[in-house]
Amino acid sequence: MVELERRGWRVEHLMLPPGFPVPTAAELNAAEGALAAVEDDTLVLVDGLAFGAMPEIAARQARRLRLVALVHHPLSLETGLDAAGQSRLAESERAALGFARAVVATSDATAKTLTDDFAVPAERLTVAPPGTDRPWRTDRDGRGSDALRAVERDEGETLPLILSIGTLIPRKDHATLVDGLARIADLDWRCRIVGSPAADPQTAAALEQQVQESGLADRITLAGAMPDVSEEYEKADLFVLASRYEGYGMVFAEAMANGLPIVFCAEGAPRDLIPAAAGRRFPPGDADALGAALREFLTDQSALKAAGQAASAAGMALPRWEETAQIVAAVLADVAKAGPELAAHSPAETVR
Repeated sequence: MVELERRGWRVEHLMLPPGFPVPTAAELNAAEGALAAVEDDTLVLVDGLAFGAMPEIAARQARRLRLVALVHHPLSLETGLDAAGQSRLAESERAALGFARAVVATSDATAKTLTDDFAVPAERLTVAPPGTDRPWRTDRDGRGSDALRAVERDEGETLPLILSIGTLIPRKDHATLVDGLARIADLDWRCRIVGSPAADPQTAAALEQQVQESGLADRITLAGAMPDVSEEYEKADLFVLASRYEGYGMVFAEAMANGLPIVFCAEGAPRDLIPAAAGRRFPPGDADALGAALREFLTDQSALKAAGQAASAAGMALPRWEETAQIVAAVLADVAKAGPELAAHSPAETVR
């Protein structure tokens, strides 16, 4: 939003209730009340986590507001939903997207899914990959060298550090990561799993129990949520995430920008985002294959070095936030000017 303001837009953040994408009736009423208070003909950019869950509200508000949806990945693709839940969310999001003047997707893969499965016309779709901040050090202090960058343990022992970042929810599949780590218990390593347990306390509790029962609690740290993870990348030697699906995968982009070899399992955008040379991919839920990929990087310095160099090169080629903002600003400007039935807005006016 800061980048949009730099381009002359006045941006006001409209807070919605916290229950989305599965809001209660009261939260839906509160959300509609918040939108109803917005002045007619205002341009409103709505995150897909909320937009896809309120088709009836979108239908009513689209008569007087210029609605634009920002979609990271379809709600129905969240892991752990039963068939009825998937169907309900898919129908809800499909209906809601029909009322958006424009749809911004975070990747080509998500855009294709929206056109193929959610009936979003290609002419209303724009892909704006998230920007990637560059690490403040360009010299990665040995990154990609012939030796792993060891991390100091409390007892003075040095061990290579495996990093995983992702909210503790079923889709991120940290359970498979822990199982994979058990396959390489004979090697020296530490692992830090950074991610909030608040979104799904049951999954978080099950993961904590799994770590305890694995016998690896002294080597696997559940670090919780962090406002800034830049230092985590700085300290790590490898990045791994067992996520079943990602609409883009910002942590993968950030890991590549930091020159980290990547072990991943994710459908969607990461298939295109991560070059084959930058890491190793394993089948969904395959702890044996995950463990084998980690073992290769922990025992083969030439493979580690090559993957780190490929990751760094790919990371440096990723778009910056100003490029992302330029794409989004162009979409918003088009929506603001379009349609004879509504008065035009200039970039100096309000985006909510």
